[in-house]
Amino acid sequence: MRSPYLHINYDDFNIIIKKLQIILLNLIKTYILILKFSYKESNMKTVIVTGASRGIGKSIALRFAKEKVQMAITCRHNTDMLNEVKDEILKLGSDCICYTGDLSLSDNVNDLFNIIEKTYGNVDILINNAGISYIGLINTMSDKDWHNVMGSNTDSMFYCCRAVIPYMLKKHSGRIINISSVWGNYGASCEAAYSASKGAVNTFTKALAKELAPSGISVNALACGLIDTDMNNCFTDEEKHDIIQDIPAGRMGTTEEIADAVYAISCFSPYITGQIITADGGWR
Repeated sequence: MRSPYLHINYDDFNIIIKKLQIILLNLIKTYILILKFSYKESNMKTVIVTGASRGIGKSIALRFAKEKVQMAITCRHNTDMLNEVKDEILKLGSDCICYTGDLSLSDNVNDLFNIIEKTYGNVDILINNAGISYIGLINTMSDKDWHNVMGSNTDSMFYCCRAVIPYMLKKHSGRIINISSVWGNYGASCEAAYSASKGAVNTFTKALAKELAPSGISVNALACGLIDTDMNNCFTDEEKHDIIQDIPAGRMGTTEEIADAVYAISCFSPYITGQIITADGGWR
C-alpha cells in the first residue's frame, strides 16, 4: 500500500528554497533602493527663478542647479533660450521644468504654480528676478510703457509671492529673494518708472518680511548696481566708462557674482529678513 504522504526529494526542495531566498533578497534590495530614491527626491529643494532665459536669472538658475535641486524657470517670450538653460541645468544634475508666459497676469502665475504642484508638490525658494527697464523722459512715456514696467517688475513679484506663501506656511520655512536695483534706493534720471518699481520692490520686501517672520519664512532683496547684462547695453561704451569711474571696484559686476550672492542669501538664517542687500562694488 502506497504512503498517503508525497515523496519529497530533499535535494530539489533545497534548490527551490535557495532560489526563493535569492528572489526575496533581490526584492528587499530593490525595495531599499526605492526607499532611498524616494527619500532623496522628497528632500530635494524646489527653486523657482523667474526671468531665467538670460542674464542674471540664467546665472542664478545655473548656480542653484549645482546643488542638485528641482527647478522651475520662467521667461516671457524666449522659449528657445529658456530650453537651452534647462539643458544646462539637467547636465548639472538638477531637475527642471520650463514655463513661458507673462507673470504680470495672475492667471499665468496660477497656471505656473499648478504645474509646479503636479510636478514637484512643494516650493522652498522663490527668486523674483523677472523685470524690464525703460529709459526716457517721464513726459514722453506712454501709459502702456508705464504699465509694462510696473507689471513686469512689481505685479509679477506680488502674484508669485501670493502663490508661494501657502507652500512655505505648510513647512514653516522658506526663502523669498527679490532682485532689485540701487535705483530703488536713490532714483535715476530718465528711469523714473524703473526706479519707482524697484523702490516698490524694496518696501514690499520689508513689509512682507514682517508678515512672514513669525512663520520662519525670510524675505530679502538684492539691490544690484551696474551689472554686465543685455539690459545695460542701452548705455554706450562712453556712458559705461563714466559710470565705472564712480564705482570704487573699478568695473561692472558680473551675473555670476550676483548669482553667488543670491545663493548665499538663500542660506542665511531666517532671522536675517527684511534686508535690502546692495551689490554694487561700493558705488552707492
